Amino acid sequence: MIIKHLPAIFEPARPVLQKIENAGFEAYFVGGCVRDTILGDKIHDIDIATSAYPSEIKAIFNRTVDTGIEHGTVMILDHGTGYETTTFRTESGYQDFRRPDKVTFVRSLSEDLKRRDFTINALALKENGEVIDLFNGLEDLQRHLIKAVGDPNERFYEDALRMMRAVRFASKLNFVIAAKTFEGIKQNAALLDKIAVERIRVEFEKLLLGQNPVAGLSDFLQTGLYQYCPGLGGQKEKLSGLLLLNNWHLKNNEQAWAMLVTQLGLNLRETGEFLRQWKTSNELITSVKKMLPVIAGLRTGDLSALTLFKAGEKAAQDANQVTKLYGWSLPDEQLKKQYDSLPIKSNKELAVNGGILIKDAGIKPGPLLGKILNQLTIQVVNGKLANDKQSLINEAQKIKGEG
Repeated sequence: MIIKHLPAIFEPARPVLQKIENAGFEAYFVGGCVRDTILGDKIHDIDIATSAYPSEIKAIFNRTVDTGIEHGTVMILDHGTGYETTTFRTESGYQDFRRPDKVTFVRSLSEDLKRRDFTINALALKENGEVIDLFNGLEDLQRHLIKAVGDPNERFYEDALRMMRAVRFASKLNFVIAAKTFEGIKQNAALLDKIAVERIRVEFEKLLLGQNPVAGLSDFLQTGLYQYCPGLGGQKEKLSGLLLLNNWHLKNNEQAWAMLVTQLGLNLRETGEFLRQWKTSNELITSVKKMLPVIAGLRTGDLSALTLFKAGEKAAQDANQVTKLYGWSLPDEQLKKQYDSLPIKSNKELAVNGGILIKDAGIKPGPLLGKILNQLTIQVVNGKLANDKQSLINEAQKIKGEG
């Protein structure tokens, strides 16, 4: 197969491959960039593999950086752009089920490709557009099939994260996992326990944001991988409810996690604990917690002005996107109109602050001051008090007088 018109992202890198070839070595684009080129999907980055050893690459190019030289990876700096180039290699000894104990550089493209995870990722592309397919990856692309290169058990023993990559690709590409590969995941699912949760989380998030999350989640559940993920063991029944949802149009990680904790029925405290188990950022935890009251309000049809105010516009919009899966959402324009109609959108818009109340209302600094500001904010948001300086001062003095 020859691709006559390569995507623009390849063009600046073609001279790099040509220079390696002119020096007497082989060089190819490899992996996901080749797969996505054939599928017509967006390409985010390119990977280069070569028969040249790192020392030989450094002799060919004037400017290089040793980004992972122990594994054969050298970054070539060319006209302000860096291209990571990795020597063909074989690997052995996977004590941690993730990284090889030993890497051996080889001159054979075949030896290099056969250690890769799936046939659709074991494709190589020459700079002239010729595709090298040694493991029937092109046929599996046509059949929309995710199949391990060689023995699935060996591939998953080498890197247990590949099992999560398989179910992620089922969602991202809307492909089916081949029977032997699927069985290999079932047999080796427990190895996922050896993988850092941060790496599992990245694959899981991509699964939830794929074009067919139901397919990926179904495989995730049927293979038993869920049992080795934080907070999901024993939750198969609740998680299976996700397979019944339609209108999957989640747009970011915040929405994906809010959907998941909603499905699991977690409260705010449980949500924080659950997300910390997954090693998510504090920012994401805060965002999801802001969304949950909005989701609850949309679910009951009782979305208050105060709930919208506390959430903020982005969290409210994200929450509405999640509730579309369940049929609880408002039309986007209606939600925006409801938010835009709030008298104030933040505490900073309140016509008074602590300094004003201390000076003009005679309220001393301390807990009472904070409580009065909070009550004033609530009354303004709920439309019970005008956001007017004198009105707010009068109300503050009234609250102070009432103790």
